[in-house]
Amino acid sequence: MHPASPFVRGWVALAAIGYFFGRDIFERMLQGRPVLENGFAGRVPWLIAGGAIVLLIAVLGFILTWYFTKYQVSEGYVRVNTGFVFRQQRQARLDRVQAIDIVQPLLARIFGLAELKFEVADAGESAVRLAYLRMDDARQLRATILARAAGVVQSSGRPEGAAPEAPEYAVLSVPPSRLFGSLLLSEQSFLVVLGGIASVVLSAVTENRSFYFYLIPAVLGLAASYWQSFNKGYNFTAAISPDGIRLRYGLLDTQAQTLPPGRIQALKVVQPPLWRIFGWYRIQVNVAGYGAAGNNGEAASRTTLLPVGKLPDVMTMLSLVLPDPGTREPGKVFAAGLAGLDSDGGFVTTPRRGRLLAPLGWRRNGFAATDTALLIRSGRWWRQLVMVPHQRTQSIALHQGPLARRFRLVDLVLHTTAGPVQPRLIQADLDEARALFDEQSARARLARKRQTSEQWLAQLDPGQVERPRETIPTTTPVQEGQQDG
Repeated sequence: MHPASPFVRGWVALAAIGYFFGRDIFERMLQGRPVLENGFAGRVPWLIAGGAIVLLIAVLGFILTWYFTKYQVSEGYVRVNTGFVFRQQRQARLDRVQAIDIVQPLLARIFGLAELKFEVADAGESAVRLAYLRMDDARQLRATILARAAGVVQSSGRPEGAAPEAPEYAVLSVPPSRLFGSLLLSEQSFLVVLGGIASVVLSAVTENRSFYFYLIPAVLGLAASYWQSFNKGYNFTAAISPDGIRLRYGLLDTQAQTLPPGRIQALKVVQPPLWRIFGWYRIQVNVAGYGAAGNNGEAASRTTLLPVGKLPDVMTMLSLVLPDPGTREPGKVFAAGLAGLDSDGGFVTTPRRGRLLAPLGWRRNGFAATDTALLIRSGRWWRQLVMVPHQRTQSIALHQGPLARRFRLVDLVLHTTAGPVQPRLIQADLDEARALFDEQSARARLARKRQTSEQWLAQLDPGQVERPRETIPTTTPVQEGQQDG
């Protein structure tokens, strides 16, 4: 690691030590009093000596942590050794890499450092966190790991040599004005405005002004949420490369994600009611390893494929996630999934007898299966389209309550990795759901048999291995289908 990395990680501890032992001295200086008012008597010398000793121990611990932290990339694994008293070795298989992130907190950006962390399919948390490396070293190491995870064969002269960074092609960016507008039109803003109206009405009726005080926590929480979302989504850009989908975003703390091909387990396109005014959508994904991070702001940003975008942006990102949509009319099918009703685009919806259980959504709730993925749509006001590649279906379940049993309806649930996307077909016809249960199981088995290796370049013909690193298509199947439609 870089020698400054332990101090970048532990600056909060150093600041806390300085504040605890130097507060008295700082107050004396502000008041114009001498630091040693009674010479070496009193508690000030003891505070200085104690602070110096604690600071020395902390710095020595930082240095030992840096000295005993080492990493190695070889034989299909990344190994990290840490610890001075309690030694620990972690390793991750390169062919199980799900995503790689380069993170730059504000202080690390000042020193030109970055943290490299990547997820593997069999880890409940980040398998490897390398903090901190020089920015160039982090990019070079990311390129090497991705190349070996893809199955690129190194030259015999330098089998452990660094791989060149793959080229990329920018596909879209989110303007800050659109991001800010999406926050103003979010559900939280609607609730705060509704609460403000209720406070004004109650204050006028009861002549009690204390109702306004109940809005203060809501406004403060909304402001904090706005800032976090704006800070995480600022300058959002997406690009495509042979390594996969590359995402960059962040105002103060910047982050660069790389999602290798085929690593997205499930995808969800959402449109809140107020976003329909401008035709905006949001895309979230499930990636192995991300879901275990919780529901905090970092996890939400890492599982967001598109914070806010219009229909062409959505179609572009869908074409990156699923280059082969499995249908000759992808634009028509996906458009029907986003805004269609009834049997538009070949969707099978809730039967008419289910309108009593879902009076608003029964014409929207439905599914459509292509050769490569299962599409599930739902919601009349909060529109939602879920897409699950067939090979990512881990298990299937049928859920039926007593009321649904009375109407011969059932919910079909697809299980993937943990994350914000929970594929669930709502209130389907019982016979159609049973047929889909069997058909989807067969599709999943067949798709997994076709995927013979986790290394995506190893699945290509030998003559095609070098081609993806040289050329990047500028036109995607979904865009072609959209234009034809």
